[in-house]
Amino acid sequence: MTQGGDARIILNPETRLNRYSSAPYPRDVLALASSTANDLSADAAAYLTATFGSDSENLADGGHYAAFLDQCRATLRASYALPQDIDVFFAPSGTDLEYVALFAVAGRARAGISNLLLGADEVGSGCIYSAAGRYFAHETALAVPVEPGQPVAGMAHVEMGDFPVRDALGTAFDGPAIAAQMWPKIAEALAGGLHPLVHIVHGSKTGLVLPHLDAIDALIARFGDQLSFVVDACQARITTAAIHAYLERGIIVFLTGSKFMGGPPFSGFALLPAGMAAAAAALPAGAASIFRKAEVPTRWLGREALRDEGNAGLALRLAASLFELERFQRLSLEQVTRLVRGFALATDGLAAKLDVRTVGAAAPSEAGEPDEHPIEMQTLVTLDLCHSADGQQQRTLDFDDATRIHKVLIEQGIRLGQPVKCVKLADGRWGATLRIGVSMPQLVRLSQLDDAQVAAEFAAMMERIAEALAAHF
Repeated sequence: MTQGGDARIILNPETRLNRYSSAPYPRDVLALASSTANDLSADAAAYLTATFGSDSENLADGGHYAAFLDQCRATLRASYALPQDIDVFFAPSGTDLEYVALFAVAGRARAGISNLLLGADEVGSGCIYSAAGRYFAHETALAVPVEPGQPVAGMAHVEMGDFPVRDALGTAFDGPAIAAQMWPKIAEALAGGLHPLVHIVHGSKTGLVLPHLDAIDALIARFGDQLSFVVDACQARITTAAIHAYLERGIIVFLTGSKFMGGPPFSGFALLPAGMAAAAAALPAGAASIFRKAEVPTRWLGREALRDEGNAGLALRLAASLFELERFQRLSLEQVTRLVRGFALATDGLAAKLDVRTVGAAAPSEAGEPDEHPIEMQTLVTLDLCHSADGQQQRTLDFDDATRIHKVLIEQGIRLGQPVKCVKLADGRWGATLRIGVSMPQLVRLSQLDDAQVAAEFAAMMERIAEALAAHF
């Protein structure tokens, strides 16, 4: 599972961990780091052993790999109740998924693509490169040596734009404010002969969901097929109903198996609206340096030029992730809501004990929304270590301090989500944050417990985190 990706997935020979301090094997640590990366769960490890055993090497064969990915496509459609005409494009990471959207809209306008990101600070850092049609690492998942920033051969011309999702103080903009930013940028792109590709964020690094469907519908009504949308739901903190709502509007949906889904890093899949793959322009020559033939939907022109070989590492990572997804999807909404409410109460208690605030996962004018979206909005909490609950700055801990604290906690056997730049100090520096996120396998395990037992488990976790953080205040 450490093969068939880029350098981020390789284990340090001394620590046996990857760059995110996670591992493709079970470990006995306190991990609430699903916003960044997970260890392989014990149940998933047992499933992989029972399912593949010593036969996993067969997945390096093109034919076996293609058959396996078709099974994965069927699993995804069944798990999310999707019709058969929804195509799935697999990728070795969420970062690589950005290429899929560019491939899908290439050739729709004479001057190229205007790729309009939403909250660049709250999506993966490598996505800034891949969203521009450029390589983001020193090698691809096909072990092709490249340079970050180097253009992918044959890719359509891409111009980048960005809509901020928070103001200078870190407060999230509401839906109408985001929509107001979008209209002129879209009009400007069209005037320049570019096809606007507008990113929607459904579960950013801090849990934001922007813009809302009414704003998307207004843009579709005004511009029609002159623009396209893609949903960055790579955290996988999204309901089946939300996925359907996007696909029914002709919107691409990005998901990964390595965040809330609970699988090991890295794996990605793009859900493509009906007919999109068949209508897309031929893949550019550079696609052959990134993707294998079986990962591309069969109706996509140009896939025959890609390598007909397997990626056993990606296959195993996908298998683990979809194992976790299938288990989680069998839980009822009532079960999930009960567990997530318990998590929310526990993290609220942690914030109160530390006298810190939680970063809003919605604009102040939309403050009630988290209560209406338990899965999407309450499985991830971002702690602002600088400000108290009333918004007063209590500490001058900055982003570098948060990175240091995050590392110290890992050394103590506590893995939280990496800091994210979303809070500002009075002097303009980025403030310290840490993220606490549960995963599908954790919720599945907790679903076997009653309310009192769930509360006790979460309380013990938060007490340990509070003791570790208190030493740095």
